[in-house]
Amino acid sequence: MTSTPNALREIEEIPDLGITLSDGCRLSARVWRPVDAPDDPVPAVLEYLPYRKRDGTTVRDALTHPWFAKRGYACIRVDMRGNGDSEGLMADEYTQQELDDAVEVIDWFAAQPWCSGNVGMMGISWGGFNALQVAAMQPQALKAIITLCSTADRYADDIHYKGGCLLNENLGWGATMWSYSSRAPDPALRDNWHEMWLERLENEPFLPSVWLRHQTRDAYWRHGSVCEDFGAITAATLAVGGWGDAYKNTVPLLVERLDAPVKGINGPWVHKYPHFAVPEPRIGFLQEALRWWDHWLKGRDTGVTDDPDYRAYLMDGVRPARWYTERPGRWIAEPKGATAHLQTQTLSLGNDGLGADGPLDIKVRSPHHCGMESGEYCAIWLGPELPGDQRPDDALSACIDGAPLAQDMDIVGAPRLRLRLSADMPQAQIAVRLNHVHSDGASTRITYGVLNLTHRDGHADPQPLEPGKSYDITLDLDHIAYRVPKGHHLRLAISSAYWPLIWPSPETAELHLTGGEVALPLRPSGQTDEYAFPPPDAEAPWATETLRQGSNARRTETDQVTGEVHLVIEDDFGLVRDSDHGLISGGIARERWSIHPDDPLSARGTCHWTKEMGRDGLHLRTEARCEMWSDRDRFHLRATLHAYENEKEIYSREIEDSIPRNHV
Repeated sequence: MTSTPNALREIEEIPDLGITLSDGCRLSARVWRPVDAPDDPVPAVLEYLPYRKRDGTTVRDALTHPWFAKRGYACIRVDMRGNGDSEGLMADEYTQQELDDAVEVIDWFAAQPWCSGNVGMMGISWGGFNALQVAAMQPQALKAIITLCSTADRYADDIHYKGGCLLNENLGWGATMWSYSSRAPDPALRDNWHEMWLERLENEPFLPSVWLRHQTRDAYWRHGSVCEDFGAITAATLAVGGWGDAYKNTVPLLVERLDAPVKGINGPWVHKYPHFAVPEPRIGFLQEALRWWDHWLKGRDTGVTDDPDYRAYLMDGVRPARWYTERPGRWIAEPKGATAHLQTQTLSLGNDGLGADGPLDIKVRSPHHCGMESGEYCAIWLGPELPGDQRPDDALSACIDGAPLAQDMDIVGAPRLRLRLSADMPQAQIAVRLNHVHSDGASTRITYGVLNLTHRDGHADPQPLEPGKSYDITLDLDHIAYRVPKGHHLRLAISSAYWPLIWPSPETAELHLTGGEVALPLRPSGQTDEYAFPPPDAEAPWATETLRQGSNARRTETDQVTGEVHLVIEDDFGLVRDSDHGLISGGIARERWSIHPDDPLSARGTCHWTKEMGRDGLHLRTEARCEMWSDRDRFHLRATLHAYENEKEIYSREIEDSIPRNHV
């Protein structure tokens, strides 16, 4: 029997389908598929993650995978080796082992009697990364992918380094994985869960130590960076991102560079799937994805090849806020390409302002707490994570203001800054923010970029600066689509520090700016949408019993005795019981970032994660802590991991590490 395109099919769920790899390692998959798939085979859609299908991604899985299954797909959430309910150990992110395992999984599903032989791969963040990386390996059955909030360049555009600067997210997300991957499998699914748990605890790598040993763009980062060979990707690619996310640049890059069939969508969202993301407006992502899968996996003409290459949400300029529930604006569409073909307006930088003729002679020596209004590098936990009012950071920066705009200005693309500058130290960094200044002086960050000036000629072989020597540098700010309204003005804010987004250079440097210009990609747009998405749809939410409500807190503290400034982050994710299988899960994350405005060597980051799970009188808990500090020559790390079973400590481990600084 052949299903009709719109017929909904009865589905079944398999909570723990085992896939035994060639080396004997058993991976665990959660599968949603039509009950009649053995008689009417369907394509498979794989999402392949370390984030635990049983209690980690369950919220979004419930909304997403059954929806596709009812429409004729086998949707498969596989726990990667060493995570969740899968056997084995995970050594690092995006290893060749991880990718080889994925190819085996794809081949295994394609060969099942209930699968048509065509496979798609979909994922956000880690799953978006490895979807691109696996596609570059060209498994025969993989016909199409949907990659969300991902990157094509693991060094330049991930959570580790940006512009050659060390992102503090390198420690923050390393702390997250230190906690995430050291948890036990669900005892209800694995008879040997205790043995598996102890093996994980003993072997779980502290990844910041790994990542800090690669401070330049070496072979470690080139592995898995699909920008090394865009032509390797032949699967049809739908790329999706959000302006509130860290990964703003990937969608236009893939649209411009892939030879494979490709389309791109950038919305106003943070790091979430667009059918339940914030800020609104959300879109009918599931319907868009179904059109993609139906065309490339079922051979139906759904019109996706006629869609505009690039659809982006042009946000209206609004007042700064740490959180938005909605962003007013409109959808714009580029039939061919993304933004590379758009015209630019070049504004010179002068003592008299942005766009003014005349010389530039400005010195910048920012206090090291400049950047406290930067917000989270990657907004994900739905707390007050977005950039705040930029005026406090503007006051610690060199600000070059433009004249009030005579008409609305629609900035669509990546502004490019060219500067002539010198520094008085061999190491220095620069942060540049393009801000929208309102009539009352409020300052909204439009986009930004940072650069380690020892990386001015590339990220593979940094070279120290010669103090006092002038250099010409180029810095691309992140992609954006933003309307600055008539009567308001632009501000270019330039600082020599950007804490706590990036780790400071070892010495306080003064920059001397003597020339420059910024090229703004402009796209005059109307007042109405140029593309209409269907409204969001989803399956029923995950059914749980709340045992502890979650909460999010973010505050700054100044020690009036020492002068140190602290950013304190507390994210309580609550505690819930699964209403179906009864597993209890939850956790709390805490971060503290401290620095003295006059001393870059006072910088310190500390992270502490508590993760809990339990069932049937069994309570399991891990406490994962880490901290980082530095001197002039080295980074220093300390991490501890403690595991408890019914409040009795069953395991503990401490790691200390010291890593030379390499022009960072």
